[in-house]
Amino acid sequence: MSLKRPVLRLVPLGPLDDFQAILYADDDLNLREFLNRAPALATEPMAEELMERSLRELIVTPVAASADCPLYRPPGLLLGAPTASVPTEPVVTVTPPAPAARAEPGRSAPDTCHPTTLSERDAVRLAYGREIEQVASLLSGGLSVLVICDKLVVEHLWQDMARRAGLRDIVLSVDDEQNGGMMPLSLRQRQLAQLKELTHRLKIGDVLVIPHLDLLAGGPDRQLANETREFTELAYTNSDRLMLAFADRSLVIPEVLADRFAVRLLITGVARNVLYPDGREALLGHALITRDEAARIEHFDAEGLYKNVAGMNPVQIRHAITYAVKQHAGGGSLSMSGLYQAIRAFKVQTSLTHFEVPEARFEDIGGYQEIKAEIQQALNLIAGSYRLPNERLRRELIPRGFIFHGPPGTGKTLFAKAIANRLNATVQVVSGPEVMDMYVGESERKIRDLFAEARRNAPAVLVFDEFDAIAAQRSGRADGGNRAGNAVVAQILTEMDGFRPDVPMLVIGTTNRLDIIDTALLRPSRFQAIAIGLPDTAARRAIAEVHARHFQIDAASELLEHIAATTPGFNGDEIRSLFRDVCVGLYCEDPPHPANLERFEALIERIRRVVEQRAR
Repeated sequence: MSLKRPVLRLVPLGPLDDFQAILYADDDLNLREFLNRAPALATEPMAEELMERSLRELIVTPVAASADCPLYRPPGLLLGAPTASVPTEPVVTVTPPAPAARAEPGRSAPDTCHPTTLSERDAVRLAYGREIEQVASLLSGGLSVLVICDKLVVEHLWQDMARRAGLRDIVLSVDDEQNGGMMPLSLRQRQLAQLKELTHRLKIGDVLVIPHLDLLAGGPDRQLANETREFTELAYTNSDRLMLAFADRSLVIPEVLADRFAVRLLITGVARNVLYPDGREALLGHALITRDEAARIEHFDAEGLYKNVAGMNPVQIRHAITYAVKQHAGGGSLSMSGLYQAIRAFKVQTSLTHFEVPEARFEDIGGYQEIKAEIQQALNLIAGSYRLPNERLRRELIPRGFIFHGPPGTGKTLFAKAIANRLNATVQVVSGPEVMDMYVGESERKIRDLFAEARRNAPAVLVFDEFDAIAAQRSGRADGGNRAGNAVVAQILTEMDGFRPDVPMLVIGTTNRLDIIDTALLRPSRFQAIAIGLPDTAARRAIAEVHARHFQIDAASELLEHIAATTPGFNGDEIRSLFRDVCVGLYCEDPPHPANLERFEALIERIRRVVEQRAR
């Protein structure tokens, strides 16, 4: 017997946000109790028996009123009218929009497109409305679905997916009973025992929901646990049972088990627009920010906000916005730049890896004007500063990454951090050799995890220092070491080709050996190679000026010119060491060494002798 749930299309008589908040707050309410709290009219006459059914047994969809669609009063409800019976004629009620509120001085006017209240569950339902509908459609077609997504959003997804498919959800959950007093079972064993029982009880119109498939049966194919083998056998033995399972991206699901599901769907980040149940679209920055929050932000920019949260899930976005607003709990207004800084700080504090907020600026890098101009053009493309014919063309022009190559000490990593600062992004610097692991498959897993974490922290810059250690030319030799290196390069290629254009993220590799980098990575559509060589005279003069200011050395223009002229072949790091040593002598030694020409010449000569000794 089919257990398809009745679909009710209701036109709210009050604010849509309030209607949805009550709708999603408690599934145990029956329809009568719900409509008493959230009055609405129906697009079709409703049977009396529906009023006693719980929301869990119905599919309630709010819609907008239209002139060509009659509306009917639900049976048994007054809704402010003198009669409680269903009218013989349609009742059409139109609620005028609330007038726009005035803004307080120094704040943005509250936009009526922002919700008045917003729970985490509402945020997930709005941000992932299309994905929920897609999964519901697949389930309605009798296809089992494996959803790969963040753990934070799982509990907010499965109920809607099953409900919109018109199916009864049978959820795998574990209680605290210890198997009737017998020897305590492990979590996996208790889940497996319950799973066997639920699987045999499934009927037509049911869907078995497994919220944490990765914890129940996760692990690589070559090391299947006994419980995983038993569950896999159970899943294939009952291959006609409809299943909806969830797994986190960071945990591995055996391929033999994942193949049991007809469809695998990855849900990651958020889209630019959200889809309301009534078919309206809105910018994410409008739908996921409340009116009170928007009112506290000066010149609120929904598009700019999206670029700073595109890689986060809706729950993380709500946490970040709450964090940013509470940072200004004194009641003062918050600028958009202040909001971005707070979101970036939130990402760094909640990241599992070593992302940081960079302080380096292009103004702190002396010289290299041509390189700065080339990089700035790419950053303008990412920021959308150019007027291009369409957004699709801009996405194709956005670079995915750079390879900075040149001698040691020329500021390659500093350039990467300055790029992150200019993009208002977080940055993680990873040493190439740290990625390599002695165990098969671990190096590729580290690459996947690094890219996944960078996307979650977008806008982000992921820097691979000593890039040649993990991106060297692939070899056809059969030794294990080269196979491992080949696999790492292949994983990097896979991650680079899987970029989402709307998630601002750059990958930067730094190397002294461009000649050994795999040629597939040097394709223009992947990494753009930029040479950062030894500074010329003008660049050395600019570098010296930057470091003199940083170390608070009073250096006349003539002294800076002399330093630039007498340091050919010096890199930026060696010029910096001159001013560092002068600063130590001036402020930390007794008696102090004066910061004069003689002092600089002595230090320059010492560095030159060290360089000559290394070259022998």
